[in-house]
This record gives sequence, structure tokens and C-alpha cells, in this order.
Amino acid sequence: MIRSMTGFGSEAFEAAGVGFEVEIRSVNHRYLDVRVKLPRLLSELEAAVRASVQERLARGKVEVAVTMRAGSHGAERLVVDSDTAAQYVAAARALSDAHDLADSLSLDGLLALPGVARFEEPELPLDALKPSLETAVHAAVDALDAMRVREGENLAAEILGRLDRVVTLSGEIEARAGEVAQAARERLRKRAEQLKEETGLLDEARLHQEIVIAADRLDVTEELVRLRSHVDQFREAVAAADSGQPAGRRLDFLMQEFGREVNTIGSKGSDAPIAHAVVELKTELERVREQVQNVE
Repeated sequence: MIRSMTGFGSEAFEAAGVGFEVEIRSVNHRYLDVRVKLPRLLSELEAAVRASVQERLARGKVEVAVTMRAGSHGAERLVVDSDTAAQYVAAARALSDAHDLADSLSLDGLLALPGVARFEEPELPLDALKPSLETAVHAAVDALDAMRVREGENLAAEILGRLDRVVTLSGEIEARAGEVAQAARERLRKRAEQLKEETGLLDEARLHQEIVIAADRLDVTEELVRLRSHVDQFREAVAAADSGQPAGRRLDFLMQEFGREVNTIGSKGSDAPIAHAVVELKTELERVREQVQNVE
């Protein structure tokens, strides 16, 4: 079944005494765009994480975020440089004594001075982190993919239902087009008979030519045949997605072909009921297009 490009997955892991959270989000995108955000100590593994995700997904804008779990052992710790702080204090006292100034250097002011306090990430061995990180990323992608599959099932049901309506409307247009063509032929014959009564002349060859031209101008048979063929191809593409073949790009192409055929039918249809059916047909196809935009 087709997959949606919208999903979310997460997984937690612990390595070398440090806890981490992996979160993966995806939304629709024309191509596969994977963006990875890692803590500094894992930055060297960015390429490996991106490759793991690219192996599993075909389309979508994907954001992978790995963060240290708050409060976990070995997470960022506050480091105070006592020597730097002592130099600030000594300098403040010297200025105070030299210029007879009040000593206004407070503790919080001292900690805010450059170089006094900073947070440091622990140094952890990548060899110990990489296997756990890769396992967690795979698990998060599994969860993401499961959500995309569930969303895809809903998309497929919506799309296939609307395609059934497209087929029904094409049948209504076909039936009405036949009636319109027959009515046009009858009008031409009546007009020819009227001219014959008025002038006593009747050009049978010209009448036949006019009937053929009118029928060709109103005939939408080829467009309706191609439209139904596109519906069949659409359904085949949705079914083929069961074997793991992404269908989104093919469905995008078929939507363009749908548009061409419907526009041609609309330009040929000079009858009000046909025009109304074409409007409804375009409405259904636009709703299908909206759904297709989120298919992988």
C-alpha cells in the first residue's frame, strides 16, 4: 500500500552512562531531504545517521534530532574557572582601592563574566556510542514508517474512492455526449431540409461533411478512453506500492495527464449537463491531487 510522507518516530538509548533521545519527523517534499541535528560529541556520526535514514525512505523532508536526556549521568556539566574568577576579583578590588570606589562585584555578576563559568559536554568514546545510536535510529525509523503506512492506508482509501467517482462521471459524460452528437446531427438534417424547401437545392455531400465535422468536434470518446486508462494505471501504481515501490512521482505524472484529458473534454462539451459533469470531475481530481501531494 502507498505510504504517506507525514510521520513521527522516536527512540531512547543509553551508552557510556549517558541517556539520549532520537526523534524523527517527516513531511511531504518533492524529493528526499534529510537533515540531521546531533550533539557536538556525536557530530562525527552525522553522515552515518543520514545514510541510515536514506536507506529506508524515498521521499519527504525528514528531520532527525538526537539530544541528551535531561538529568542523565554524564550530560553537560557546569565548569567554573576559579583562576579566572580570582583574577576578576583581584582586579575589581584593585580598582576599588585605587579610585575609592564601592565594591559592587556580586556573585552572580562574577559568574556572568566571560571565561568564569561554562557548560561542557562530556568526552565519550564514539566506538561505544555508534552501535547504540544506529540501533535507536533504526527503531525510530521503524516507528516513523509504521505511522506513514497507517496514513497511507487512509490516503489510498480516499484516493481510490474518488477514482470510482471519476469513472462514474466519465460514464455520464459519455452517455450525454452521444445524445448531444445525435441532436447536432438532427439539427443539421432539419436545417438542410429547410433550405431544400426554400431553395429546392440540397447538397448531400456538403451535408455529410458538416455532420462529420460536427460529430468530430463534439466527440470525446478518445479523451474518455484515455481518462479511464489513467485511472487503471493509477490503481496499478497504488497496488505496486505494496512491493515497496514508491508511487508518488508516478501518481504526480498521472495527475497531469488527467488534467489534460479533462480540459479537452471541457473545451469540446457545449452542453450544460456535460459542463456541470466536467466541473464535478475537476473537483474530484483536485481532491485526489491534494492527497497525492503527500504520497511517498
